[in-house]
Amino acid sequence: MLPSRSAAFALKQYSGGLVALALFSLTGCTSIKVALGLRTRLQDVPVTSLSASLSPGPGLAPGETARLVIVATTNDGKQLVTVGPGNGKVLFSSFTYTSTIAQVGKKGVVSLPADPRISEGRLPHIRITVINHPEISADLDIPVRYDADFKADFSGKAGVDGADGIEGPSGQTGVNGSKDPNNPSAGSDGGPGGDGGPGGDGGDGEPGNAVHVWLTLKPGSHPLLQARVASVGDEEFFLIDPKGGSLEVDANGGIGGDGGQGGPGGAGGSGGSGTPDGQNGPAGSQGPNGKPGRNGAPGTIVVSVDPQAKPFLDRLYLSNYGGGRRVDHYPPAVNAVTHLAKAGDPVAPETATSGPLTNFAKKIFLTKQTTTDPIVAGPAPKIGVEPVPAIW
Repeated sequence: MLPSRSAAFALKQYSGGLVALALFSLTGCTSIKVALGLRTRLQDVPVTSLSASLSPGPGLAPGETARLVIVATTNDGKQLVTVGPGNGKVLFSSFTYTSTIAQVGKKGVVSLPADPRISEGRLPHIRITVINHPEISADLDIPVRYDADFKADFSGKAGVDGADGIEGPSGQTGVNGSKDPNNPSAGSDGGPGGDGGPGGDGGDGEPGNAVHVWLTLKPGSHPLLQARVASVGDEEFFLIDPKGGSLEVDANGGIGGDGGQGGPGGAGGSGGSGTPDGQNGPAGSQGPNGKPGRNGAPGTIVVSVDPQAKPFLDRLYLSNYGGGRRVDHYPPAVNAVTHLAKAGDPVAPETATSGPLTNFAKKIFLTKQTTTDPIVAGPAPKIGVEPVPAIW
């Protein structure tokens, strides 16, 4: 018997859907979008000129990223723009990229190395060329900026979460009796479900590192702050424009991992059929939750600041808490030096070489909690004003 016309149409639609699904799995989402006109490749398009910019732009700070916006003009004056911030259809795979200092990712993401020593005094550059049109290219220079908010995070790692407990086994089903009125017998009760397994304990957070910060001023028509932040086995470098830029140094303890959830109790077994039926067994109890891990201890921070850089201590922010806690806004290090002087320490900050700070962290930081959980302030950072030579 032949299928009805409606059934044949439905079968055709179903088969078409399977073909489309197979095509999608074989060619990928991008090729489907190109076939539907949602994306464009320029290999066979008559492009006559090319321009490029960054979004946001035009400059980048070390370690910062931005997206390319590329505009291709065709021989009829039409402008085709790349996907992403350009809100166009052109794929970034339509181009090849040759770069100096900067790096370009597959989706047009441009980045600069985080180490400012690589880009200082140089001008990152990108040349963009249309595939199959080597004569059509655009050049993009990327000014390096230093008025950004930089961060050196030497905090301890968070503890791992505990594993969830396993589910308890189900109870055994009761044995059936008889419902024969001439020979009735009761069904037996179902067995109790087993208790769920306990959740695993969370791992402890790692302690924050012992960190040393060196801060000096690079002279010039536009002075910049040079900074080196170091701990055992690791160091980072920064170049900061004090007019708008800042450096945050974290040495917080890692937060303890959450305890795992206790496993659910197993279902009670069904009562056996009979006269009367057996009762269902009771469900097992949920297993106990695991204990959370302990928060890591706060690290320590020591700052050596050159006298010429001391006026810019308001661009340095320090944080060393237990448990990875955060505050709304860290007090700048200059507040710490001011507090040192007001507290009547024996060495004034103007002449100090290693004067320790008092408990300003406990007095200032603790008033700005963003969580109701208790936080533990670490040892007050030590800031010493002393000659610091050029860091590089």
